[in-house]
Amino acid sequence: MSDWRSWPQAELERQYDARATVPDIASELQAYREASTPMYQLTPCWRDVAYGSGPDETLDLFPVAGQPNAPLLVFIHGGYWRALHSQDSVFMAQQFTRHGVAVAALNYTLAPHATLAHIVGQCQRAVAWLLKDAAPYGVTPQRAVLSGSSAGAHLAAMLLVPEWQAEHGVAPSALCGGVLLSGLYDLEPVQRCAPNTWLNLSVAQAQALSPLRQLPHPQMPLYVAVAEHDTDAFKRQSRDYAAACRAQGNPVTWHEAPQRNHFNIVLDWLDAQSALFQATMGLIQKT
Repeated sequence: MSDWRSWPQAELERQYDARATVPDIASELQAYREASTPMYQLTPCWRDVAYGSGPDETLDLFPVAGQPNAPLLVFIHGGYWRALHSQDSVFMAQQFTRHGVAVAALNYTLAPHATLAHIVGQCQRAVAWLLKDAAPYGVTPQRAVLSGSSAGAHLAAMLLVPEWQAEHGVAPSALCGGVLLSGLYDLEPVQRCAPNTWLNLSVAQAQALSPLRQLPHPQMPLYVAVAEHDTDAFKRQSRDYAAACRAQGNPVTWHEAPQRNHFNIVLDWLDAQSALFQATMGLIQKT
């Protein structure tokens, strides 16, 4: 695959237009909400818990009844940093709590109302709060897996970087893996096309906020996946990130989900036999 810098602008735009890869984006996004809404009645939960002082600094938390020390799956939604909400992001809650895993879905201020650096900071504070201050909500996890889809995978990857963890007093042993789906890890091409109309990144900011330039601790295990119907550019992003992590020593599992698109790949969590669910549980259960 040729370097993106050699592409005509129209091709760059096409490669990074995830919505154009599906015939009906509205139905894809509606599927998130329809699968998530019943979780609030079927599974004990805390809604709109504040992890900070901002109006968007909330999360939805699904503890495991009677197991405050249960491991935790943290999910960060996608939407190209400008769309979606925790109410679209808890479809997996019952599946995981049934298997002894608590679930948290994060909210953050959407672009362009916040810079990407600010959004990353919000997610850092949310995870620090979950690991240190969520005991009143029945969650005191000894280990957590960070996960995200699309832009959420970018944010999860930024949270796997060791430096911020030390700054926020997060113990290195508290994070036991990352599940990253159809993510963006090199923001330089993103800075050159339509998403930058709401991100407003400079070249320097795109570089500073690229997970490809700041990798996880070498011992952190990762599950990096793409959908069969992702564009070549999204697949390249994930392959390059997986290769860089593997080169520094990370245990990396790579998977291309057959018959899945950029949006429904994450719904495989609803199937306990799926590669995604099995791999996530494998990371959580490792000591």
